[in-house]
Amino acid sequence: MKVTLERNHLLKSLSHVHRVVERRNTYPILANVLLKASEDRLELRATDLDIEVTESVPAMVSTPGTTTVPAHTLYEIVRKLSDGAEVRLDTEGGEQMLLTSGRSRFHLACLTPDSFPDLKSGNFAHTFSIPVGELRELIERTQFAISNEETRYYLNGIFFHAIESSRDGMVLRAVATDGHRLARADTDAPEGSAGMPGIIVPKKTVGEVQKLLDSAEGEVAVEVSETKIRFTLGPVVLLSKLIEGTFPDYERVTPKNNDKRMSVDRQSFATAVDRVSTIASDRGGKAVKLSAHSGQLELSVTNPDHGTASEELAVEFETDGFEIGFNARYLLDIIAQIRSDEAEFMFNDAGSPTLVQDTGETRALYVLMPMRV
Repeated sequence: MKVTLERNHLLKSLSHVHRVVERRNTYPILANVLLKASEDRLELRATDLDIEVTESVPAMVSTPGTTTVPAHTLYEIVRKLSDGAEVRLDTEGGEQMLLTSGRSRFHLACLTPDSFPDLKSGNFAHTFSIPVGELRELIERTQFAISNEETRYYLNGIFFHAIESSRDGMVLRAVATDGHRLARADTDAPEGSAGMPGIIVPKKTVGEVQKLLDSAEGEVAVEVSETKIRFTLGPVVLLSKLIEGTFPDYERVTPKNNDKRMSVDRQSFATAVDRVSTIASDRGGKAVKLSAHSGQLELSVTNPDHGTASEELAVEFETDGFEIGFNARYLLDIIAQIRSDEAEFMFNDAGSPTLVQDTGETRALYVLMPMRV
């Protein structure tokens, strides 16, 4: 294989594909990136057996061929080359690849591509396209609530499904929960998504897709089968296994009869929670107590080892004498998702889940379990 290409093109593609490669691997081939040169393209592919990322870049191919080299090493070499430099890749020797750029020369050990795994895609029954901004919004509004608890593996991702909404018609819905808080976000269902089965996209896949969307525009092509999902964004193709399991019935834990409404300035509330939680004890779960009385909300924290803290805010609240406690970190995570100036809380009682959402917003809502304080 003999290939010449522009350093910036190669670096951009390597930055996409090398991230899925784990630093430690049982199988040496999984530490490598597959390079396949043909016609006027160089294809790069990497996998961890759960996710596979493929991207093609323009190149001058003198001799077609295929090889694999250490992914992270290649990325670091290319990253440190001069901006706009020309890079030449040559595997004429077979067991090593010679990378030259200007006066720099590197010899990288190659492994035969015959043993490089192929994450078979299978048959995709549902295909649709969704604007980059809408998919990014669904992920951003829900990914913080993904569980890290390995024993409840079915919560280690975002649950996507198409559902009929009483207010907005057919929507594509994303839901994530760790049992302490729940995040739900909707967007108009893209054409072709109707009838799509509920799928759980793993946390690592969500993170990789989010990075691809950060600087992208246009639309993302999404293909779904019973066991896999494929995202195509320009020249980048990300194929991932889905989590096998049943996502819990989130509607059962979403409050329907919370009638105590409180409206509060989002920024002032977030700042106050952050301030008083400074002395909160990790051992006590970072608990902060909310006490409403006479149009005022008092936020307070008691730590037997460090003392107490309190702060008052003006709120719109029709009920006096109401108290409830929350984990301060979970509360801040949810408030960070509120886009309007006012955050709206809907309470039932001190022991029941609380609803939080933007004022007048119906496309996203959050559920937070209370704590005893």
